[in-house]
Amino acid sequence: MPIKIPHELPATEVLINENIFVMDEYRALRQDIRPLRIAILNLMPTKIVTETQFMRLLSNTPLQIDITLLKTASHQSKNTPAAHLASFYKTFDEVKKEKFDGLIITGAPVETLPFEEVDYWEELCSIMAWCKHNVYSTMYVCWGAYAGLYFNYNIPKRILEKKMFGVFEHRTLIPLYPLVRGFDEVFLAPHSRYSTVDPEDILKQDNLLLAAVSDIAGVYLVASRDGREVYVTGHAEYDHDTLQKEYLRDVAKGLKIDIPYNYFPNNDVNLTPKNTWRSHAHLLYSNWLNYFVYQNTPYNIEEIL
Repeated sequence: MPIKIPHELPATEVLINENIFVMDEYRALRQDIRPLRIAILNLMPTKIVTETQFMRLLSNTPLQIDITLLKTASHQSKNTPAAHLASFYKTFDEVKKEKFDGLIITGAPVETLPFEEVDYWEELCSIMAWCKHNVYSTMYVCWGAYAGLYFNYNIPKRILEKKMFGVFEHRTLIPLYPLVRGFDEVFLAPHSRYSTVDPEDILKQDNLLLAAVSDIAGVYLVASRDGREVYVTGHAEYDHDTLQKEYLRDVAKGLKIDIPYNYFPNNDVNLTPKNTWRSHAHLLYSNWLNYFVYQNTPYNIEEIL
């Protein structure tokens, strides 16, 4: 799919080198197409890496997509150049009068904190409330998924004794459900988190469907029955070396951390890990864009209610 992003964004060169069709704003203006408006609320500290990872996955359908990058106003990023944020990111106040076909709320490294102690929690609650009437379908990822389940359904997260860290097998529970259409019966996905939710809490909610789980990693995919909320507890967007970098970072800090499960060849940290979840990741995001966004969002975006 042609993905419309600013020509100067670092992700542009990366995606072009991967033979991904990137359309700058100048060419997009010449096409008589109503693009899907997708926003990414990027809560990760490594914002440039994260935005590239999500854009890669959003670029795999025949539709034109107009990307808007969002940041919190109540928390200042220490790991991303201020010039990059000023050039390419907007705050919620700048877009709250607009409508979007889809929104992705990323994970964040604040898992062990109670939600209410996160410095941007109040702002995030405002955004999640705004989503209900201004975004057709919202995808909540990792910590974002737990935040969304807590805000929307009062489902508590549970802190794990040790980090859920590695690449785990999952199985679909509703094979014909559009979000998992085309998935293998067993598929792989990375996790990197200290939290989880109990599946019983999901199943108690009449409005939620539990679509995929892992015998080790637990709940993976959850969606509301109308498809306007999707919760992904893992990191399908991760690059082949993201877990490796996280592991080496934690080791360098002297933290007690296990080798990522089912990740390094022969469990040897000196060997280069392989991406064994790429096809699943692309299918997950193309299914979301097709069945949960494009097929249902009104052509006149102002009609989103």
